[in-house]
Amino acid sequence: MREIVRCQIFAILLFFCALGASAQTVIPLWEKGAPGFESRRNEPEQAKDYWVKNIHNPSLTVYAPPAGTANGAAVVVCPGGGHRLLVYNSEGVAPAKFYNSLGITVFILKYRLGRDTLSPYKIDVHAKQDGYRAMRLVRSRAAEFGIDPNRIGLMGFSAGGEVVDMIAFGGYDGDPNAPDPIDRANAKPNFIVQVYPGPSYVPATIAPDAPPAFLVAANDDACCSLPLIQLLQLYREAKVPVELHMYAQGDHAFNMGTNRKQKSINHWPDRLADWLEDSHILQPKKDLKKVTH
Repeated sequence: MREIVRCQIFAILLFFCALGASAQTVIPLWEKGAPGFESRRNEPEQAKDYWVKNIHNPSLTVYAPPAGTANGAAVVVCPGGGHRLLVYNSEGVAPAKFYNSLGITVFILKYRLGRDTLSPYKIDVHAKQDGYRAMRLVRSRAAEFGIDPNRIGLMGFSAGGEVVDMIAFGGYDGDPNAPDPIDRANAKPNFIVQVYPGPSYVPATIAPDAPPAFLVAANDDACCSLPLIQLLQLYREAKVPVELHMYAQGDHAFNMGTNRKQKSINHWPDRLADWLEDSHILQPKKDLKKVTH
């Protein structure tokens, strides 16, 4: 019964998403523009159909759950797009609506694209910088958004999964002496969700205190099924909670499961909802690992 209700809610949300989302709160990662590129912050983004590109003023777009339904959990979502563009609707807005149906507040990250046309950015410098900043910003303003600073996750699709890999496993400690209070916050996610993440930034090892992980991909995805197998092994070696769903078919970019014929892929978000509940993310647990902030 619970699964049927979830499917109905998800279908309704996707319908309204297709009609076009209402205006959302947009928060620049830096008020005066990204460090070193402040002069470009007013350049317009390019958007067409499902994608957004030409991002020079990285930002978070806030999607809040319906009034009275928020449970205090939050997720920063990193859409994919090969670092050339962001698949914003299918890998940003759609997951936001899904999470909202579970009472989770969502922040969609528009990070700088290292492979966009004539891009001045480097993936392992500027996209990484944006990921750290996004997590710090959300945690530093947790009270404002009514979220628990110890239940903030990070989700990535494809290239966005590479951003997650760069952020989640190290380098996330805040600087207590930073003049900007946001930079004093810890950027470590309390959990991660990796959806067919790219292969470039899988860590060599992970620590025993790595964030619990939910991993999903299709076995026939030539690009991005192997990174999850590698992550699974690292998690097993570190004895950190991890759940992997490897579907036989589905290839790459099945998004939230609505663009495939396979019923298993159609229902993968239900498995995520189950994991979020079983992992005490939807509701806090007294011994849930805390992040100093």
